Amino acid sequence: MVHAYLNNLGVVCALGTGIEEIRTNMLAGSSPGMVRSDAYSPSAPCHVGSVLTHLRALPKPYGDFECRNNRLLLAALDQIDDAVRAAIAAYGRSRVGVVLGTSTSGIALGEAAVSHFMRVGALPDDYRYRGQRLSSGDDFLSEYLAVEGPSLTLSTACSSSAHALSVARRLIRHGVCDAVVTGGADALSKLTVRGFQSLSAVSHGICNPLSRNRDGINVAEGAALFLMTRDTAELELLGAGASSDAHHISAPAPDGRGALAAMRGALADAGIAAEQVDYINLHGTGTPLNDAMECIAIAALFGTAVTVSSTKPLTGHALGAAGAIELALCCIALQAGQQTPPHCWDGQQDPALPALNLVRSASSRALKVCLSNSFAFGGNNAALLVGRSV
Repeated sequence: MVHAYLNNLGVVCALGTGIEEIRTNMLAGSSPGMVRSDAYSPSAPCHVGSVLTHLRALPKPYGDFECRNNRLLLAALDQIDDAVRAAIAAYGRSRVGVVLGTSTSGIALGEAAVSHFMRVGALPDDYRYRGQRLSSGDDFLSEYLAVEGPSLTLSTACSSSAHALSVARRLIRHGVCDAVVTGGADALSKLTVRGFQSLSAVSHGICNPLSRNRDGINVAEGAALFLMTRDTAELELLGAGASSDAHHISAPAPDGRGALAAMRGALADAGIAAEQVDYINLHGTGTPLNDAMECIAIAALFGTAVTVSSTKPLTGHALGAAGAIELALCCIALQAGQQTPPHCWDGQQDPALPALNLVRSASSRALKVCLSNSFAFGGNNAALLVGRSV
């Protein structure tokens, strides 16, 4: 069987830019980008997960793709650009693909264009719809890298980039590609912040996963890109599981059956037992319904001994990019030091939830296999298993 290895990683989020800065802040439980802002909802300021790093503009030949979402992708790609170019040279342009996940793509560009139209009666002279399309990211990266393999974007709300990684793995395993640039990005926009506020799903402070006081999410932005190849590397995408319980348009099935099916699927795909999982990065949004069903599902499949944490208080909920960013944090945990990220919350356990084994503070432990969960609107669920291959 052909294996899919995660050779290189570039990531930018509220924790910072690049593996070293993100590892330092993650293990310290500190996130400079988790800030209170009125930029996206002036009448109802809230905490958001912002990327504070300066994002360089797209090079002039790619100006039609200009938007913050693609700048985030470029910031992640810059960190692995040399490795990607080497893979292209080794395999050939037709054997390298791009598979991304996003939920908003360049919608903020559209928001600004509509606002300008409402003021002056015309769209801005520099507005280009190519920057707004859902496929803008994979189109941009394919043109920027001049690769000719499959190029596609998946958009399944908050499970988007997790599914993208699963699809990229299939392209490798079935011999369609020798290398895939895969992951996802989402940028903050008024549409997403106000949309979640209209659902009464935004926290009044920093989100508080699994607490009896949890009251919602912090919408966030960020990007993570992996160079996935068939070449043996330290880390491997071991398994992927997916399900769609279709219980409700925005609420998960309360018994956790969709989450349970996705996690079981990932274990079966990897050919490993639940007892072999050393750490679980929870979807852990901090909403009452999501946390309840996820705890039920994990307790049913893994029991309450496996170590778990939610990193949403450190990154915010980056929506379509969340799956890739959180898998990136699992990879960082698996690498030097093997330290799991802490569960940052108020310490007030919800007695209605199974008492999971939360990571109270970052500490080194023997890690070989990590699970990352991503659950989305419509019951669209994804679970990814990543592990050390050597």
